[in-house]
Parts: sequence; C-alpha cells; structure tokens
Amino acid sequence: MFSFSQLQERQPELQFEPVAVGDDPGAIFSRDQIFAVARRLKDEFGFVQMIDALAHDRMERKERFEVTYNLRNHRTKERIFIKVRCDERDPHVPSLVPIWSGANWHEREAYDMIGVVFDGHPDMRRMYMPEDFEYYPLRKDFPLMGVPGSIPLPHHEDADPRFTVADRGE
Repeated sequence: MFSFSQLQERQPELQFEPVAVGDDPGAIFSRDQIFAVARRLKDEFGFVQMIDALAHDRMERKERFEVTYNLRNHRTKERIFIKVRCDERDPHVPSLVPIWSGANWHEREAYDMIGVVFDGHPDMRRMYMPEDFEYYPLRKDFPLMGVPGSIPLPHHEDADPRFTVADRGE
C-alpha cells in the first residue's frame, strides 16, 4: 500500500502536508515540488492515470486557490490525491500536462473558471468564456447574477414573469 512517507524516504528534503480525501490518502505540496513529485509518482510508484484535476477557491487570504489531482495505480488499485496551492496575487502553478496528457483540458477549465495559470501548459486559453472576459465565474467573490453588462444572461419566453431583466443583472 502506497504511503507518502515512501516519497520522503527517497527524497528526504521533500516537504508536504498530509490530508485525507475521504478514505484515500492525499498530500499538499509546494509549487516548487509538485512537478517532480508527480513525475516520481508516475514513473516509480505506478500512478499512470490522472483521473481528474480541479481547482477551487478556498477564499483564504493566503494560498487562496487549490488545485487537486486525482491519481490511480491500476496494478494496486490505489487512488491518491496530490494538491498544490497558490495565492491570488500570483496564481501560477506548473502544468502537469507533460506527465499526464489528460491534464490538458482539466487545467484549461481550471484556468477559465478560477483563474489559475498553469505554467508550461501547451494551450493555455479559455474553454467556455470568451478570451476577453475579465472575470472567473467559479471564484467565490463572483456575483451570483453575473457581471452587469458583460455577457447577457439567457432568457426564455416561458421564464417566470416575476423575474425581470433588471433581476438578471442587465
């Protein structure tokens, strides 16, 4: 059974904060270490599949954003999580696309919705929002009804008449 202490045995200077994600082990690594850790997990420990990657807004003053990678080892049937955090003023983390090509769209989505920039990503552009959209819709400080005047919200003729255009932020 894999343990993050096995990583530390091979690389004593490695520092991490262990976290549990449900019943699965996880660890938070620094931006400087995450790429090397990911490479070692794939090459030496058999975590060849990156199942998912996501970013979320912790709404903390320090290290506001957190990126989580969900990894799987098919031989041992283990799943682990590795995490990295970054500040709002410097929302950059290394891209893991060179290690797991499947991280490509997940990292682009995290950039588009939260605003985390993945350094070294082969195609760092928005997926859902227009390129000139200045905001990140999944940040916790994003207005619930959108930004007035930015992109019109959809309206359907069968919508509840109690809600007017003014209620939709237009």
